[in-house]
Amino acid sequence: MTAVLEIEHLTLRFGGVNALNDLSLQIDQKALHAVIGPNGAGKTSFFNCLTGYYRPTSGVARFQGSDITGLGAAKVAALGIRRTFQNIRVFPKMSVLENVLAGGHLRATANLLSITVGGPGFRQSERELHKEAMASLEFVGLADQFNNLAGDLPYGMRKRMELARVLIANPIVVLLDEPAAGVSSVEREELSRVIRRIHDNGTCVVMIEHDVDLVMEIATEVTVLDHGRIIASGLPEEVRNDAEVIRAYMGRDRK
Repeated sequence: MTAVLEIEHLTLRFGGVNALNDLSLQIDQKALHAVIGPNGAGKTSFFNCLTGYYRPTSGVARFQGSDITGLGAAKVAALGIRRTFQNIRVFPKMSVLENVLAGGHLRATANLLSITVGGPGFRQSERELHKEAMASLEFVGLADQFNNLAGDLPYGMRKRMELARVLIANPIVVLLDEPAAGVSSVEREELSRVIRRIHDNGTCVVMIEHDVDLVMEIATEVTVLDHGRIIASGLPEEVRNDAEVIRAYMGRDRK
């Protein structure tokens, strides 16, 4: 196994509250790794530390062996880690295609002069990105929606458009923050198929998800957080039957 992400003793404090408490975890390049846990367990804080939105109080995060602790979000994205968010980030007055093209801005190769004068370097870059954006939309099943306004898409389609915007960047790791939240059962199945395809194409997928049935269907590894600490990590069936997980997450209601 080759770890693409290595997290050692990661801690995040807000005042006197530990959002993350001494997390240590390795995520394999070939994994479809789910992070589950009750509300307030620290799942999104974990993603925010990995992607440069939060700077951890202590500990280390490594990507492909290199320390990324405390790097800004743009630098982390440029390295090959891309993410989605709980609340979909859409440019509603732009077309679906334009929204996806926005995800490819770090890959643009044209220099400032060629952009300013509209030279061949700029035009070639535009053509390539346009082609890849359409390929990303085809991948998620939205190629026929490319010219529609993003704001007019149903919620589940917006979720898939967001995946296409991530994929145009050719990421090494994709972090998905509650991809199935708020979608219909039909869209849940479509999203599940797309996530599987992303993983099958060789991209490491790490997802936060409250839909435990979905997690158990598609994840290769599962980590459970509670009060900012890891209480279990392993194969889905092992985690499902873990006594502490049943007590902390699956077995009781939390106020």
